[in-house]
Amino acid sequence: MAELRPRPSCRLALPVCLCLFLLAAAPPLALARVAPAADSIHKLLRSHGLPGGLLPRSVESYTLDEGNGLLEARLSAPCYATYDNGDLAFFDTVVRGNLSFGALRGCEGLAQEELFMWLPVKGILVSDPGSGVILFDIGYAHKRLSRSLFEEPPDCKPSASTSMGAVEAARWRYSPGKRGILE
Repeated sequence: MAELRPRPSCRLALPVCLCLFLLAAAPPLALARVAPAADSIHKLLRSHGLPGGLLPRSVESYTLDEGNGLLEARLSAPCYATYDNGDLAFFDTVVRGNLSFGALRGCEGLAQEELFMWLPVKGILVSDPGSGVILFDIGYAHKRLSRSLFEEPPDCKPSASTSMGAVEAARWRYSPGKRGILE
């Protein structure tokens, strides 16, 4: 006759399952890197072929999901920055986009003033690094500017008269059905 052996305890199964679950979840978690501003998002942009001054000095922290390239920069408050050519930009508390070499596509949280209107910046592209030109997709048009304007991060200041047009434009949401010139 066969001898009956006692079953393994269910108490052992739960910790084993928990460990397996944590190991399975670890690779995606390892792909997202949270970095304080001291690690410099500006250096990160430069290492991806973009000028470091695309985002203001006031970025407190950022995350980069190296799996899909999603970059999220966090600021303490919405703010406005003026570049050397007089262009005014609005940065929301979170600025995000898909980072690849020479491009930041599907941007959210960033708007630029054009002819007294605030337009969302949907994408930023440096197609030819030797040209010294950077291309901004502002929805209805694209704007070519000198890359040198964006080498140094601008100071960003809150405005007493917050323009709702800037906020609405910056909070424009990227959706794959809405194609911009950088798609």
